[in-house]
This record gives sequence, C-alpha cells and structure tokens, in this order.
Amino acid sequence: MMEKPVVEGGKPVRQQYLVFGSPEIKQAEIDEVVDSLKSGWLGTGPKVARFEKSFRDYIGCKHATAVNSCTAGMHLSLLVAGIKPGDEVITTPMTFSSTGNVILHCQAKPVFADCEKDTMNIDPKEIERKITPKTKAILPVHLTGRPCNMDEITRIAEEKNLVVIEDAAHAIEASYKGKKIGNISPLTAFSFYVTKNVVCGEGGMVTTNNAEWADSIEKYALHGLSRGAWKRYSDEGFKHYEVVFPGYKYNMMDLQASIGLHQLKRVEENLKKRERIWKKYDKAFEGLPLETPLPAEENTRHARHLYTVLLKLEELKKGRNFIQQALHEEKVGTGIHFISLHLHKIYREMFGFKEQDFPNAKFVSGRTISLPLSPKLTEQDVEDVIQAVTKVVGYYKK
Repeated sequence: MMEKPVVEGGKPVRQQYLVFGSPEIKQAEIDEVVDSLKSGWLGTGPKVARFEKSFRDYIGCKHATAVNSCTAGMHLSLLVAGIKPGDEVITTPMTFSSTGNVILHCQAKPVFADCEKDTMNIDPKEIERKITPKTKAILPVHLTGRPCNMDEITRIAEEKNLVVIEDAAHAIEASYKGKKIGNISPLTAFSFYVTKNVVCGEGGMVTTNNAEWADSIEKYALHGLSRGAWKRYSDEGFKHYEVVFPGYKYNMMDLQASIGLHQLKRVEENLKKRERIWKKYDKAFEGLPLETPLPAEENTRHARHLYTVLLKLEELKKGRNFIQQALHEEKVGTGIHFISLHLHKIYREMFGFKEQDFPNAKFVSGRTISLPLSPKLTEQDVEDVIQAVTKVVGYYKK
C-alpha cells in the first residue's frame, strides 16, 4: 500500500525542516567578516576591490564593478547603455520581477518575448517578432543557470543595432560555446543573493569590456562621486570628491565582499557538489509524472543554480500549489521559479496582458517547482528530498 503524505494523515519524511536555498557558510567567510569588523572598514573598501579583481579573473573580462544587487547592476547597465524614457527593451516574462522592474525604472517599456517551453529561456524567434523602431536593447535571462541561445541573440542585436545586457543572476559558472557568461555581451549582471551559487547575503557585479561604461557604473553606484570612498581615504591621503552626475546608493560593502571572496574560491568545487545532486535527482525521478530539466546544450556549461521540475498536471490529481504545500508538510522547502511577469497585477494593469499572451511562460508558471540544490545538503538531505517528492507526486498520480 502506498505511503500517505502528511496532508492525508501520514508521517513526515523529516523531523527538521529543510530550508530551500540555505547557503553554505564556512569558517573562512566568518573569519574574513570578523577581520573587516575589527579593521573598522565596513563600507566600500579594499576587500571590494579584491573581490572585483577575483571576479574579473574568473570571468576573463576586462572590468567588473561590484554593486549591492543584481537589480542595481541591471539598472545601471541600462543607464550607461543609453536607455531613455520611451525606449523599448525586449526581455522574457519568465523571470523574477527585477528584470522587468529595472526597465520601468528607466521609464522605458519592457516588451516581453515568450520563452521556449523546454529550456524556459527566451525564444530568439519571439525576440525578432517584437522588435520595433523603439527597440533599443535585449535583456536575456539565463534561467536556472542554462545559457540562452547567445549566437542567435547576438546576431539579432547586431543586425538591428541593439545592445545586449545579460541577466546572469543564475549563471556565474555558465559558459556558451567556449565563452564565459559575462564575457560575451557588452554588459552582464550577476547576483550574490543568499540563495545564489556565490553568496554575499546581498550583492551583485556588472562585467563589461568597455572601460567608459565601467567607469560610469562605478560613479553611478556611489552617488555620482568622482572618487569612491576607498580612493578618497586611502594611504595616499584625503582627496576631495566632486559629484559629476546624480547617482545612486548602489555600492557593495567590504562586509559583503568578505563573504564573496571565499565563496568565489569554492565556486567550482560547489558546482561539482550540485552536479552530483542533480544526477541523483535525474535518476530518482524517472517514471514520475514530472519532467526533469533538459541536459545542457552541446558545447555549453549549465551553472546548475536551480533544479526545476515541471509537473505533468494532466497525470496528477492535484495542482502545483497543492503539491508544493504537501512537500512543505513533509518538511521539505521548495521554490517557484517563476510566476511569469505578465500574470502579475502590476504588469496586467500597466500593459493589459492576458494569460494566453505568452502561452509557454504560462505553461511553465503553473507547473514549475524548484527543489533544494545547495552544496550544504547532506546525503541524508538529498535522500529526504527524493523520498518526499516520490511519496507526494506518486500518491497523487492518476
């Protein structure tokens, strides 16, 4: 007889709740943060500069500028690329709200191009359909860590004289046909949020090979000052600053960089850990009424940020929200990545979107569940996730 889930009166798989996306923080990060606290330099300083250099070396780009979030990085990238009120920026609706919001922050118009149903990434054919005389940029998102079709996106951009700004919040380790994400397009923004593959708690980075843009991003990120705090108060002596344009408060702190420095050192080691978990999930979920992620495309490297399954609702008695709650009752935390932006109130009201305007994004939105994939997971944690998914999804199979 099939074991009952907790929602049907059964016993939970776990006793202690497994938090989705809980980061692995080691003693090296703690010691580095304490060192910063003792030094008295908490704000933007020498460790931010070290982190920028380490990230630049890892990506292979010429410039890397640390900011306080990927959202800030995308916003500043749009500004330095010249996006102005009334311009149109094409992006995917299958993303987090920040991708669309930063376009609105520039008083530009986000234009959605539907995703591919299988990869969940933006469809280049849909990009071409949405280009108008007002289109100035394309903002692709490497969802879950899977690189977008950058050959096609780059071709379209070059033919139409558009700038490409990549949202690589999920894609620090990713590469596309031998090129690291972050060293392909004119501008790329990364995230170091608490659930990401490199964690700073909060934080982001913008990479570019354009020195003028890098300089402008650095100024924009700290009030538009001509010199950052670290440069003004360094051993060379105090230097007066000048405000060169109205900037923002988007700078990263040394406290954040202290964590990131050691997280970045383990980025490849942690990717291998997540790859092992990924393979276990793939094998364990064979035969269940769900679709596991596609293998990485040829000559690309998947960053393995999110292990996202799509429920086969036609084979299940319950919907996605019920299944997610049932897993929660088994004490296994999960995520939803994402509810398509065109389904959210603000975008519905601003642009009059209907559910079927982006059918693939709607399809994914109603079926997606992301499972725990942190390098912090123990072997038992992984087995518990597998047991909980097998138990719940198997029980509600038609």
